[in-house]
Amino acid sequence: MDQIDTVVVGAGVIGLAVARGLALAGHEVVVLEAEPAFGSVTSARNSEVIHAGIYYPPGSLKAALCVRGKALLYDFCAHHGVAHRRCGKLIVATRAAQVAALHKLQAQAQANGVHDLQWLDGDQARALEPALACEAALLSPSTGIIDSHGLMLALLGDAQAAGADLALCSPLLQARRDPEGFVLAVGGDQPIQIRARRLINAAGLVAPDLARRIDGLDTRHVPEAFYCKGNYFSCAGKPAFSRLIYPIPEQAGLGVHVTLDLAGQMRFGPDVQWLADMDPMAPDYHVDPLRVDGMAEAIRRYWPGLPDGALSPAYSGIRPKISGPDEPAADFRIDGPDVHGVAGLINLFGIESPGLTACLAIAEQVQAQLA
Repeated sequence: MDQIDTVVVGAGVIGLAVARGLALAGHEVVVLEAEPAFGSVTSARNSEVIHAGIYYPPGSLKAALCVRGKALLYDFCAHHGVAHRRCGKLIVATRAAQVAALHKLQAQAQANGVHDLQWLDGDQARALEPALACEAALLSPSTGIIDSHGLMLALLGDAQAAGADLALCSPLLQARRDPEGFVLAVGGDQPIQIRARRLINAAGLVAPDLARRIDGLDTRHVPEAFYCKGNYFSCAGKPAFSRLIYPIPEQAGLGVHVTLDLAGQMRFGPDVQWLADMDPMAPDYHVDPLRVDGMAEAIRRYWPGLPDGALSPAYSGIRPKISGPDEPAADFRIDGPDVHGVAGLINLFGIESPGLTACLAIAEQVQAQLA
């Protein structure tokens, strides 16, 4: 039976960042990925935004790791040639009743260490974005956009250069703890068993399900999984905005916002669609065209000039949540032995937004816990 120092399960942006960090620190690392390509699930189906750290409760992992991760990510992109742009973002209050919520966001951002926000009245916001309708806005100059696939290629390249291996089409079926570490049953065309001293569960949508298949881990330490779909629609024609435009956030997400890709194309999303009884191994990414009316209604609150018929279904992603529809948003969970008592095991649960921004900071946290 092959003996490996560290196995990372999941080759999304989080798993690749963790594998890179561990490999650069001298660990022998193998990344197991169930899909035939890396980064093809949650990491490929998001807004590709580098967040500033505005939305998350002070003292939370989301706040701390977003702010730290943003700095690390911009530096990484600059040194590795990953395409990105600090385009900036406006968070807008479209009604007078929302201005107080905007002030609250500004205070929260400052508590999180985000000190570059600028308060704009409606005229000042429209001077920057003439198509915009709002009462007031916060300008976040450090928000940006990134080529997420290019980022993952660079993370993988660093990891492999430091000796890490990637095994595709290799789902982890089961793990059991023994005195020397973990015995792992790996599926695929040629199922095998391997032994690992350390096991990092960065499996995203299936992380809770995988954790329940680790013999020796008390299921009291495994959260319930919830799945929240976000649909995106593309917009025909010349982009109306040069910056990202976000409404006041809603409970399960940041609201239907304007996002731009690096080619300058404009799209809108994600909305919020809770999924009941979804199989995390077979997610449904179909975008229902009938959702366009709700999408258009949300957009016209800040862009009244949205032309009729301009929106077309684009793609969707599914948020790997560990809190339900009527619950406050859960924080990231990076559960090590101090939480569950299983030596050598780290479970990453609920790594939704701002997970992409925070990926390198999350990798630092995992390294610290293993140390």
